[in-house]
Amino acid sequence: MGGVLGTSGSTEQSVLVSKLEAKMVEAMRERALKGTSMKSFNSIILKFPKIDESLRKCKTIFQEFDEDSNGTIDKQELHHCFKKLEINFSEDETDDLFEACDMNEDMGINFNEFIVLICLVYLLKEPSAAQEKYQMGFPDLQATFETLVNTFVFLDKNRDGYVSRTEMVQAINETTTGERSSGRIAMKRFEEMDWDKNGTVTFKEFLFAFTRWVGIDENEDDDEDEE
Repeated sequence: MGGVLGTSGSTEQSVLVSKLEAKMVEAMRERALKGTSMKSFNSIILKFPKIDESLRKCKTIFQEFDEDSNGTIDKQELHHCFKKLEINFSEDETDDLFEACDMNEDMGINFNEFIVLICLVYLLKEPSAAQEKYQMGFPDLQATFETLVNTFVFLDKNRDGYVSRTEMVQAINETTTGERSSGRIAMKRFEEMDWDKNGTVTFKEFLFAFTRWVGIDENEDDDEDEE
């Protein structure tokens, strides 16, 4: 995301992220043609506890592939992870995903970044081809990933693969019609998603915000300290 990529030597990374973003946008546009089962933003919020519980099941998988137990997965470990889970991404595609999800550019994927990365894999691969693999490596997560995709489609009113500020306000207003606070709620949620402050939100930005909404990001350090 543009706001994060400001260091020297980041031009190549920006190109990689843009390339991956184009794939995300196209995949989301295709999914939008199928519609969404989400009816309101409140219906999404009610699913937060169940989604949180489901995503935390990734912790065991994450720890398995964090081979040196340092709390992050590096590029080599991610390649091992994809190979074992039979996720058929090329070496370049895997590296692109790593670069896109390593938000603090420390050459390691932490737990919430890993969740975002795996969800992007789910989006970018044909569900029919990926279904069996996900059931093997990530039991019960397919429904959660579908919920996340459906949520983004619900927010993306014009189906262009991005969520705008106007679309976020519209989505919140559909739930809280007549409440004077609805505009402030919508703007707060949008600002939490729009990390690069360019006025539009990609699926990746949405996912990072979502992990915080359900509480994964804020509890991550506590979980690590307990282990």
